[in-house]
Amino acid sequence: MSAQQNKDIATKWFAAFNEHNLEDLLSLYSETAEHFSPKLKIRQPETNGLIKGKLALRAWWQDSFDRLPTLNYEVKKLTADDEQVFMEYIRHVKGEEDLNVGEVLEIKNGKIVASRVYHG
Repeated sequence: MSAQQNKDIATKWFAAFNEHNLEDLLSLYSETAEHFSPKLKIRQPETNGLIKGKLALRAWWQDSFDRLPTLNYEVKKLTADDEQVFMEYIRHVKGEEDLNVGEVLEIKNGKIVASRVYHG
């Protein structure tokens, strides 16, 4: 995949996330994708922050969308090469302080195979 194709996947990722469209979001991931997030570590300590597979991703994001109906991401920057995208964005949730986030999407054969979230 080219850097531009990977940026396009990231753009679709943001659109699906901000629409809370779980099916569109999951369609961007491989069946065996892995996702690491500090929020996972807090909410589901048994995962140590890492979940694997679309079923786990579905459960995680469905819970997020249900708990946080105003959850929205504001894209600040996308930096891509032919294997990954580094995304910088601001997490907005009504009633919560905005959170600056960095996330890396690893992409193979047009699907996200791993994602890792960074924030303080």
